[in-house]
Amino acid sequence: MSRQVVETPCKVNLHLGIHHEKDDRGYHRVDSVMVPVALCDTVVVSDAPELEVVHTPALEVAPEKTTVWRAATLLAEALGERPEVRVEVTARIPEKAGLGGSSADAGAVLRALCERWGVSVCDERVVAVARRVGADVAFFLDPRPGLYLGAGDVLERTFPEFSMPVVLVMPAVGGVSTKEAYDEFDRAGEDPASYEVVCEALAAGDVAAMAANLFNNLAPAACHLCGDVWVVSEWLACQDGAIASMVTGSGACSFAICESGDAAERIAEAAREHHGWRAWAAVAGGAE
Repeated sequence: MSRQVVETPCKVNLHLGIHHEKDDRGYHRVDSVMVPVALCDTVVVSDAPELEVVHTPALEVAPEKTTVWRAATLLAEALGERPEVRVEVTARIPEKAGLGGSSADAGAVLRALCERWGVSVCDERVVAVARRVGADVAFFLDPRPGLYLGAGDVLERTFPEFSMPVVLVMPAVGGVSTKEAYDEFDRAGEDPASYEVVCEALAAGDVAAMAANLFNNLAPAACHLCGDVWVVSEWLACQDGAIASMVTGSGACSFAICESGDAAERIAEAAREHHGWRAWAAVAGGAE
């Protein structure tokens, strides 16, 4: 098998509930309802004498420090294989956004290597590797709407795919460190609401109910750490055609569920042209 190409979406959290309790790894207990969004990175895996990882645009860290390198080496070790591949990542998902970019890339590499080595992505060894690499990586093994519990890395249930126009908006520069967001949550975070209502909405394909029940108790920490996140979030909530909005993950990106694709495009253009923010219109839900 000489070459594989994987287009991996990003994600938004319709519900993110962080609990103060932690597991024996030191990870917070997390209730995470995620859906894929068609803003994608491209990951190409091809034959090579030894493992090589290349990112475009280039990252500031060495290849050996990336989630992609860690995913490939850990999976090879778990399966008794040799990671003799070159991995090329073309990144479009912004970093420090709460969109799962590095996790998406790691998940895409795991998917490609599973195909290459004849293993199911549902194999418990693969899932265990995904959980070791990062909390969101398990979602990107099979990115479709789902409820993840544990540390946000244990699949509890999946939901039917659907199509929902969204707009993603974040400040022009910078982002929010996940670690800093959790540290701020530990200092002042509130207990989470239940995820059950938004799960019922997903099960029914009821976009209006999804919009009415968006939740993220990590959002105040993101807004505290980066005032521009709050500015973007407040602006987005007031836009014509935006049904509801919320910060995703630990920030710095906010998203809005929109009345139409045209509304999402219009809001994204306004964010870029009038404020200089980064913005994308996209489709969430996983349906083609």
